[in-house]
Amino acid sequence: MENDKLNKMSVGTKDALPADEKTSDQAQIKWSEQQQEASRNQSQSSKLVHFYSHPWTQILLISVICFCLPGLYNALSGIGGSGQVDPTVAANANVALLSTTAATALFIAGPVFSWAGPRICFLIGGWTYALYTGSLLHFNHHADGAFVIASGAILGAGASFIWIVQGAIMTTYVDESQKGRAIAVFWIIFNLGGGIGSLVSFGLNYSSKSGTVSDTTYIALLVIMVFGYFLGFFICSPSRIRLAQLHSAIETEKRSIRGTIITAIKTITKWRVACMIPLFYSANVFYSYQQNEVNGRTFNIRTRSLNGALYWIAQMLGGLIIGIILDIPWLDRKMRARIGWAVLIATGLAIWGGGYAFQLWENKRIAVGLVQDIDYTDGSISAGPIVLYIFYGGYDSLWQGFAYWLIGTESNSSTRAAILVGAYKTFQAAGGAMAWRINALHTSALTQLAMNWGLCIGSLLVVLPTVWTVSNRTTAETETELERRNRELTSKTADDVDN
Repeated sequence: MENDKLNKMSVGTKDALPADEKTSDQAQIKWSEQQQEASRNQSQSSKLVHFYSHPWTQILLISVICFCLPGLYNALSGIGGSGQVDPTVAANANVALLSTTAATALFIAGPVFSWAGPRICFLIGGWTYALYTGSLLHFNHHADGAFVIASGAILGAGASFIWIVQGAIMTTYVDESQKGRAIAVFWIIFNLGGGIGSLVSFGLNYSSKSGTVSDTTYIALLVIMVFGYFLGFFICSPSRIRLAQLHSAIETEKRSIRGTIITAIKTITKWRVACMIPLFYSANVFYSYQQNEVNGRTFNIRTRSLNGALYWIAQMLGGLIIGIILDIPWLDRKMRARIGWAVLIATGLAIWGGGYAFQLWENKRIAVGLVQDIDYTDGSISAGPIVLYIFYGGYDSLWQGFAYWLIGTESNSSTRAAILVGAYKTFQAAGGAMAWRINALHTSALTQLAMNWGLCIGSLLVVLPTVWTVSNRTTAETETELERRNRELTSKTADDVDN
């Protein structure tokens, strides 16, 4: 009763207040409610930003994007001749693609990344994958090889931006102890694109007798690529990533044109990086031989599609294996580097040795006119070559996962990582262009195999000094020391000019 009286008195008092005071009181209450609502919205927004800028969110995002773009491009290439009867046009398009990648990755895409950041770089290059797929669809009806080759050249420039963004994110957005896992996660999701794309092609072309993939295959891949491009709008800047080692590295970076060029030159002329260059160069040399000679020349269209799926699924498994090896928690980083190298050279010798035996057998078949005839249902003939092709896929992921991990041991700076990835893509593309051109000139398959085998084993021997001297941790002080030397070089150059 007493409370009811007090409440009535309170209401009566409010009613007795002048109109302007009552309005002021209501405004105060409304303002307070608005503040509470804003606080709730800010809290929700903060959680969303927290999730968005989490390192692993960005790793997963770039993995899904690469699933949609280069992953599906790999599915198309893995069929052999990009799904065409005559692989020459696709081989020449790959030469154009890799040549422009080599020309743009280091001294164009790398500096643009430094100035514009990962999102802008991605948006510059991402649309080119859909253009290339569209050119193949156009080729199905008009046999316009020049358009395919031109689209391949444009894709090469675009791909250099995509891979630099991907490499910088994958090697710097997570803690050093998790870089192997980041590579494994990326490689699994990325190659899932190649696997699913090839399985879709297998289903769509199951009853095909034409030797070329259907329009539906190209259209399906085109739609997914467009979707992947729009995902790129959600890529996060390094400055917003919540990672201490990344922010320590960012503080040492120079953003001027001159500083970026000096950093690039200083980074790629370090002896440790110089020893990696043959490793980089050899990373794609075997694609032309494996896709056009082993898969494209040996099997019919539906088996080529199935093999493509198995090849990229094997890449997923290989990426997982090398990621686990390079992140073994009870071993220091030096020992993990050496074990990774040993795995590469041992598996390389075994797999290429098996490839040599296959090629001798295949040459005898080609001599009697047996080309593109093996179907997966004929197990007595198809089993061995299919298993070999699976191992080829797994070895590729071991190789590239190890190369990316070595890049990650050199720097925690996203800008320097972009420079290193730019160098990786430049030399990788140069080696790939050379190999695709050799393939387009119809060099004997046995010669191509010997070249690939020799380059792989030789580059592993050259990179051994770098592997042997990997440090247990890349510190912020190391980054600062490199930047200090760059500033001294800049100052010395300026003094020389003045004198």
